Amino acid sequence: MSAREAVEVPPSLAGSYARGFGEEGRAWIARLPVLAAEFLDRWELRRDGAAAAGEASLVLPVLCANGTRAVLRLQMPREETTAALIGLRTWNGDGMVRLLDHDPGSGTMLLERLDASRTLASVEDDDVAMGILAGLQARLVRVPAPPGLRGLGDIAAGMLERVPRAAAALADPADRRLLRGWASAVAELAGEPGDRMLHWDLHYGNVLAARREPWLAIDPEPLAGDPGFDLWPALDSRWDDVVVRNGAVRVVRRRFDLLTEALGLDRARAAGWTLGRLLQNALWDVDDGATALAPSSLTIAKALLSR
Repeated sequence: MSAREAVEVPPSLAGSYARGFGEEGRAWIARLPVLAAEFLDRWELRRDGAAAAGEASLVLPVLCANGTRAVLRLQMPREETTAALIGLRTWNGDGMVRLLDHDPGSGTMLLERLDASRTLASVEDDDVAMGILAGLQARLVRVPAPPGLRGLGDIAAGMLERVPRAAAALADPADRRLLRGWASAVAELAGEPGDRMLHWDLHYGNVLAARREPWLAIDPEPLAGDPGFDLWPALDSRWDDVVVRNGAVRVVRRRFDLLTEALGLDRARAAGWTLGRLLQNALWDVDDGATALAPSSLTIAKALLSR
């Protein structure tokens, strides 16, 4: 496949940008094939497979001039893109996909190529899978957050300001009480938000099989804060086919125990910050028009609060 072969933008990515960013997103998508061709030439890359796309990025498998297998990742520059670059440079491949090159102005990244066909969800034994994820997460959160990242303290303060309006949008009084309870848990912890570098989205789908190590994390959304705020994506992984099928409350508690032990966390603080993630998700859901709390959030809260 020639480096100069025209890059086709997957319709799913074009639709995502149109919905999320309107005219700005459509304009960026229109420029994307030219941008991809520019970096294929600049970094002397050769196409090595079909393009793929996530919610926010175009990913092109490539070969470097020295034969190294890599992926070229392009996405619209935003705060999240800058944070990802900071995190990737700081972790420098320790438990995380390695950043080979980047262009800060456009947010374009050249990353080591992992096996996108094998996520951690392919590991049948949930305890084994969660142990692998917990081991990676322990390595990631031991790194102090560098300057330039968003802080959990500011995020917590912003969430608490939005609670009254969000609670009013919930139809069930029981949901409103729960939301306020989650907010109270955050308020108790907000004075000590932590200083570790968090992935913020480490679930089974964001851990891929690799050559350099058996498994590596991808797609970080780095944040400076308490590791307890980073547990929810793992607790929520494979919800329907593993958690619900095997007894949701039991599985959530088991996963929480594995994670807090591996990360050496105070369980009460970790539970409180996990309620903070449920609060954050609820606020986002209300912004999208929801009038009830998500059933999975209710189950996770029950598992943590009824121990």
